[in-house]
Amino acid sequence: MKYINKVYLSGGLGNDWHGPIIDRFKEKFIFFNPRTHGLDHHSEYTPWDLHYVQQCDILFAYIEETNQSGYGLTLELGYARASNKTIILVDERSAVDPDFEKRFLIVRQSSSRVFDDLPSGLNFLEAFTR
Repeated sequence: MKYINKVYLSGGLGNDWHGPIIDRFKEKFIFFNPRTHGLDHHSEYTPWDLHYVQQCDILFAYIEETNQSGYGLTLELGYARASNKTIILVDERSAVDPDFEKRFLIVRQSSSRVFDDLPSGLNFLEAFTR
């Protein structure tokens, strides 16, 4: 039986970027999607997130150009790094915000691979389905 990698989707919840990724790869990965955890109180989000970061094989992190903070992504990515997970980071914001780019450099350096656009990051994720 072939092992199926588990992927945690880390990034903004302002729009549904998660859905198309899950649709594209639904037969190839098991996804942990914080957008659908169904929790009602913010004090429950972080334990849920970190539990599933610990369970995943790959953390796919997406900092959109319009994401105003990236704080949750930064926490999840740091925890994934400390847990020796494979980290794929798509960082669109650094290209348009030089101040953010300076502050976010440590996050980029903590990632396994960094891409400037979502299609490139997804193409690399595809490599883990073979």
